[in-house]
Amino acid sequence: MRLRSAALLVVFLPLLAHAQKDKLPAAIDAQADHAWKMAQQIWEWAEPGYLETKSAKLLADDLEKAGFKVERGVAKIPTAFTATYGSGSPVIGILGEYDALPELAQEGVPFREIREGGTGYGHACGHHLFGVASATAAKAIADQIKAGQLKGTVRFYGCPAEEGGAAKAFMVRDGLFKDCDAVLHWHPGSRNQAGDQSCLARIAVKFRFHGTAAHASGSPEKGRSALDALTLTMHAVELLREHTPEGTRLHHTITAGGGAANVVPEFAEGFFYVRHPKAETVRKLYPRLLKCAEAGALATETRLEVVPLGGTMELLPNDSLSQVVKKNLRALNDLSYDETELKFAVRLQETFGDKPLSLDEIKTVAEVGGKTGMGSTDVGDVSWVVPTAGFGTATWVPGTPGHSWQAVACGRTTIAKKGMLLAAKTLAASAWDLFEQPDTLKAAKAELQKKLGGTPYNPLLEKEQKPPLEYRLPPKRKGGE
Repeated sequence: MRLRSAALLVVFLPLLAHAQKDKLPAAIDAQADHAWKMAQQIWEWAEPGYLETKSAKLLADDLEKAGFKVERGVAKIPTAFTATYGSGSPVIGILGEYDALPELAQEGVPFREIREGGTGYGHACGHHLFGVASATAAKAIADQIKAGQLKGTVRFYGCPAEEGGAAKAFMVRDGLFKDCDAVLHWHPGSRNQAGDQSCLARIAVKFRFHGTAAHASGSPEKGRSALDALTLTMHAVELLREHTPEGTRLHHTITAGGGAANVVPEFAEGFFYVRHPKAETVRKLYPRLLKCAEAGALATETRLEVVPLGGTMELLPNDSLSQVVKKNLRALNDLSYDETELKFAVRLQETFGDKPLSLDEIKTVAEVGGKTGMGSTDVGDVSWVVPTAGFGTATWVPGTPGHSWQAVACGRTTIAKKGMLLAAKTLAASAWDLFEQPDTLKAAKAELQKKLGGTPYNPLLEKEQKPPLEYRLPPKRKGGE
């Protein structure tokens, strides 16, 4: 009888566990209206990186109310936090973001209509969805831990300033991931995808030039143009492009350049990126970028001020984890558009300027394993210290470019809501599997160590660099310059 009972347990316990996992989508759906209300609130606030005071508080308060132990202001970043539920191993982390992008304010309509008022920022990367979906999944897992269905710890990471602020790099440096067994993340997009591709490493920096003001016509010889210094720097960077390794990306924009045509600008500022698929190449390219700025200052007799903004590593894909995520995303994908959503999608696609993609794209899951995306993310730093896997869901109309007003517009619609809920369900299901599959976690850790090959994590941060908490603010200029 004992043998028979043991045999029955071997058969029925996995079935019982699977039945509990199957309840997760319904648990997510039960939170759908609440989650969407939070996402829309964050969309409306559209707060810049490191200044997401209200957005971070909304998510932290919600998780605290759900019974999570919340630690705010971690890594010396006011809008970064962790929220932990449960105890013991395994510790499964889920990442969330909530910063918006400048100059992309937009109403939720399928044509360009700048949103009046607010911050002037817009959620063109869908981070209003990112943080909420991840928090919703974390709460669903916490409920299972509370009910005794899972054993271990789930931890939500509130991560600000992904767009150029490298917050996760500072969080990793502060040891916030040292006890994690695995970390999951996702990203909004115009299609569903899995396979955990890599990305470009990057360093961000601001170059500020301080010159001498003068009447541009009456006494130009007395002036020293900070704008000329910045212009020369940008020209030098353009020439540098031809002599960099394949795969390099160099970007820049002028964030301050003078206020009147008849005044020689005494101050100018540029925001620069250097990227490459390998962090070590970025590390070598940065000094060459710096020389371009030094040359601009030398030629114009202005003073150069360098403002380091930190850097991010390339993602280290983890196939052991990505297979789990991919299986769940494919099983759970039930996306479809209703009549209203179809009309919005068709009208929006008319603004793309090229042949529109089929709307049926949302019904498939693209395989991106082994590829390198042309963007950058500070999730890369996390992947160097703990096994990490991610995926994307279709929260935008197929073909929508990221960092566009079209992406902001989609983020206001139920198209985004459906993609966000699919992400939450996939995160929850994948986290469930990792709690229940210690062998997968063991394999993921072994895979990470093999990829590292003994190479230590060496972040693209300057020694003792502090988080650039004011990188989205206008530069503070001191008198006497």
